[in-house]
Amino acid sequence: MQTGLNVALSGQIVLQRKLETIAHNLANANTPGFRAKEVTFESILAQTGETSTAFSASGGEYTSLRSGGLLKTDNALDVGVLGDAWIGIRTPSGVAYTKDGRMQMLDSGELHTMAGNPVLDISGSTLSLDPNGGPAVISRDGMISQNGAQVGAIGLFKIDPAANLTPAGNSGFTTDKPATPVLDFVKNGVAQGFIETSNVNPVMEMARLITVQRAFDSVSSAIETSDNAQRDAIKTLGPA
Repeated sequence: MQTGLNVALSGQIVLQRKLETIAHNLANANTPGFRAKEVTFESILAQTGETSTAFSASGGEYTSLRSGGLLKTDNALDVGVLGDAWIGIRTPSGVAYTKDGRMQMLDSGELHTMAGNPVLDISGSTLSLDPNGGPAVISRDGMISQNGAQVGAIGLFKIDPAANLTPAGNSGFTTDKPATPVLDFVKNGVAQGFIETSNVNPVMEMARLITVQRAFDSVSSAIETSDNAQRDAIKTLGPA
């Protein structure tokens, strides 16, 4: 059995998936609220005679939930999401949660994301402003006022760290565990006139891309070497 060849092939599969993940992150480095994807890897020990050989196996993909930075826009309907808070929105996939705080008001007064998804309040109802009520003022806890009168509040939620997240758009996720309303507005909340940027670090991702690409090339070279050795053995040991 060509164990070396099988090990190299398993490593190449792992590295290919890693390359795809890094490329996806880099493509969304400037997407507001985007959360980087990561891939975990593990080794499987295969017993080959009296020795153990480690085969690489692709692990699960997970979403990095570390915060991004804040970018000042001065747009009254932009909010930068702070801490562990997520904005509730309604998508074709159901209720989802996003860190992309760019909003727009329709002629009817309804607040939607830039992708056209309704923004929800804490009860899960759509959120509407008065189109003629003047500029919106949004406080840290998501409360929206117009001309000094409260007209609604952005639904801010916390996601269970153990929840499985399913992408819903570039920056949104649905979850298999119920999200809970944010109650602590010291560390969590929103900042009006800002947006939260992607949590992708382009410099680090480029460095990782170069490292993984070099490793991929090395594994490819190992596969070619193993294949050539097998061919030479067949020529040497084969029938005359």
